[in-house]
Amino acid sequence: MASIVNNIASVKGFTCWGAHSGVKSMRRDLALIYSEVPASAAAVFTQNQVVAEPVKVSRENVKNGIAQAIVCNAGNANACTGKQGMDGAMAMVNTTADELKIPRESVIVASTGLIGEPFPTEDIVGGIKEIVPKLSNRTSAGTLCANAILTTDTFAKEGYMEFEIDGKQIRMAGIGKGSGMIHPNMATMLSFIVCDAAIEPKLLQKALSESNKKSFNMITVDGDTSTNDMVAVMCNGKAGNKEITSEKSEDYKLFKAKLEEMMIHLAKLIVSDGEGASKFVEYTVKNSKTEDRARVFIRSISDSDLVKTAMFGRDPNWGRIVAAAGNAGQDFDYTKVDLYLGSSEQQIQVLKAGTPQSYDRNFMKKLLRESNLEVIMDLNEGKRTATGWGSDLTTDYILFNSVYTT
Repeated sequence: MASIVNNIASVKGFTCWGAHSGVKSMRRDLALIYSEVPASAAAVFTQNQVVAEPVKVSRENVKNGIAQAIVCNAGNANACTGKQGMDGAMAMVNTTADELKIPRESVIVASTGLIGEPFPTEDIVGGIKEIVPKLSNRTSAGTLCANAILTTDTFAKEGYMEFEIDGKQIRMAGIGKGSGMIHPNMATMLSFIVCDAAIEPKLLQKALSESNKKSFNMITVDGDTSTNDMVAVMCNGKAGNKEITSEKSEDYKLFKAKLEEMMIHLAKLIVSDGEGASKFVEYTVKNSKTEDRARVFIRSISDSDLVKTAMFGRDPNWGRIVAAAGNAGQDFDYTKVDLYLGSSEQQIQVLKAGTPQSYDRNFMKKLLRESNLEVIMDLNEGKRTATGWGSDLTTDYILFNSVYTT
């Protein structure tokens, strides 16, 4: 992933802005991304049965595969807000459409913040009207936009890359937010990705859905799936490449690989900013019968509170990892398993074919002091591998979330 010299404002045919509407007292809280032409669009949404009003609206609007704007507010989730909240979400859509002179169904709307609070429709509608004249393709506008979607995040999550398709330079960029209520099946996280490639909407949705399995659905901080999570992509074709229409084409394969790379980059940034987190942990399950099976084990292990607290305490308690794998709802023979723990630079084998291995505990604890840790489980049953990412569970997380609304 390229360093953030460029950002979403650098993608051809897109402008954006981030502003303060008054919902949050001291920070920007309203972002708008606009494509100058109708764009192929795709999105994936939360799996929570309690769904925020903007998610309901965006699910409908993205069905036709075309969008031209994404508008997002921070500071209020607009979830569990009833008719007042739905009216507010529709006001965001209608105002954005009217100000940009685009169809209402071309607007994707998102919200993030506190659940159950009355939605501040008037402030946000006023903010949208102020933002539209300021839309810009300057990189500073992209930075403002990335910061305007944050809640408890400590830094903006951005990504940018360039590659070639059909002899044309393609630009892709994304922003994301999230640091708590993060769990596989999405989380209180939002990510918006823009690209100037031309691709058929159905193929864009396929690429997004499949890439999501290997990126945002493989991260966890606290095991809670939010009401608001969303990943949306717009591709406006301004790069001038021949439209990608076949999943068998090399152009599609390259596009999908780059989209997956972007999404993994943003997903890892979200985990690294987990509320109260002091460790970033990469989990790999290899030599599995299937990739999906490996993912199930990773989710069970990475989401275990006992595993996460062991990571926080630098405790090489590998029994917790094996126990979490055994609780994954899959057939599991630990007597075949090899297990390795350590830092991102060095791992120590603690289990070989189910047999505990001797190791220097003091040296292991030293490795576990590192901020980037790695857990590798070899099932020795097949040839498939999956990777996921999580954080530790700290006293700071508990303190922070015990007074979230006060």
